[in-house]
Amino acid sequence: MLANLLIGLREGLEATVVVSILVAFLVKADRRDRLPALWAGVVAAVAVCVAVGLGLALAAKQLTFTAQELLGGALSIVAVAFVTWMVFWMKRAGRSLAGDLTERMRSAVQVGGTAVAVTAALAVGREGMETSVFVTAAIRATGRTGEPLAGAVLGLALAVLLGWLLYRQAVRIDLRRFFAVTGAGLVVVAAGVLAYGVHDLQEARVLPGLTSLAFDVSEQVPPTSWYGVLLKGVLNFSPATTWLEAAAWLAYVVPVLALYLRRAPRPAPVAAPVPATVER
Repeated sequence: MLANLLIGLREGLEATVVVSILVAFLVKADRRDRLPALWAGVVAAVAVCVAVGLGLALAAKQLTFTAQELLGGALSIVAVAFVTWMVFWMKRAGRSLAGDLTERMRSAVQVGGTAVAVTAALAVGREGMETSVFVTAAIRATGRTGEPLAGAVLGLALAVLLGWLLYRQAVRIDLRRFFAVTGAGLVVVAAGVLAYGVHDLQEARVLPGLTSLAFDVSEQVPPTSWYGVLLKGVLNFSPATTWLEAAAWLAYVVPVLALYLRRAPRPAPVAAPVPATVER
């Protein structure tokens, strides 16, 4: 649940910051008439992302066990690729995010309402699609539906509330540090998702070594214990881990985390939402 709360909070706050920048631009440019088109684009993006998540979940139920494991493994790898790309993209592009979004919206306003809606949908849809795929993979990894989904929804709700407070200047947060810390956390979470994806592919007999265990601490860390559930929910930790899972975890987390933390603590700054007076 905590891992999905983290992904929901981070992705949701990214999307909220994006929407805040776009709204602030339209307000300051005295183009409030384009706000309905912007919100239409946001709603459309959210609807598509929810539909993708539901579609993946429903499709998996119609498959055989082997096909489900194959889909789960592939989905986990895709989710890890999304998250890895996202954290590095935000670290690199955060400095120019506000300027790029403002220029895109300025061009869209000149074209028309449809262009505004498409610009908003694409900006929000990227974050939403990553969240949808990652949460779906996490649901398979934990073997539970309610807790991962509840964590993601709670994270998104907190992100929306936090984004609104930032826009209203009710709170101040160092977004640069926030995205840096959560990015490092997501790299560790993604490593667990990758390891579980490898396990799925082993169960599907695509990869070997299903019975070759690197360690088995099931007696010391029972899967049903509170700490076992916590480790599973946060890190996708499996008490019985194969050599291939352990190798995949290490092969991912060590180089990726080292690259991400390079030159820390000076990640690229992320522009906070531009404050604007909104008519009441």
